[in-house]
Amino acid sequence: MSAVFKREFRAFFTSPLGYVVLAALGFFAGLFFYLINIVGFSSDLSYVFSNMFAFILIVLPLVTMRLFSEEKRQKTDQALLTSPVSLTGIVLGKYFAALLVYALSLLEMIVFAMIVAFQVTPDWTVFLGNCIGILLIGGFIISIGLLISSLTESQLIAAIGTLGISFMLLLMDSVAYQFSRIKVLTTVINFLSVSQRYSSFTSGVIAYDDIIYFVSMQALMLFLTVRVLDRKRWG
Repeated sequence: MSAVFKREFRAFFTSPLGYVVLAALGFFAGLFFYLINIVGFSSDLSYVFSNMFAFILIVLPLVTMRLFSEEKRQKTDQALLTSPVSLTGIVLGKYFAALLVYALSLLEMIVFAMIVAFQVTPDWTVFLGNCIGILLIGGFIISIGLLISSLTESQLIAAIGTLGISFMLLLMDSVAYQFSRIKVLTTVINFLSVSQRYSSFTSGVIAYDDIIYFVSMQALMLFLTVRVLDRKRWG
């Protein structure tokens, strides 16, 4: 797994993609911090996180679209699948490489919190909850993107597919409202609701069941990716 991880992480920065992701997320995070916390004299960083969410939703599919699609396009996927590394190791290596790039883009949030702390004492529980929440939901989107990328050799289709599925998951609350009379369906949708679970973190509520939910969903996406690759290796 470590060999795949190093290879993929290095690949992000041997092309402009890694720098573009870090620069884009860094620019918008800095812009929101300036407008909300500096100009607006607010010590609450929750608004920076919430405003960043839409951009993260758009940028992360660009990070994951090439993970397997590029291998297929360059016809290097078979060499990868027949390498001594297990399929699980390949998937985890690519996943953690993308997750690390994403995590690096969030490091400046700590800098923002330190700047605020020089003036007032921020609510560290809310800040920590936002950090954990945005990292977990980002990991979830990355795992979805990894699965979609394993299904197609088109990076564009992989990006659009990941973006579409991510939006659908976030709109589950609206679906639950439309089917509010069907109690069983509403219960299932509410259980799967990503936005409800994420909103708990933004309020500073770090619930173990929400953490388990996001980790479990990521594990499911990664497991399905392994199954897709296994079928292609023997297909």
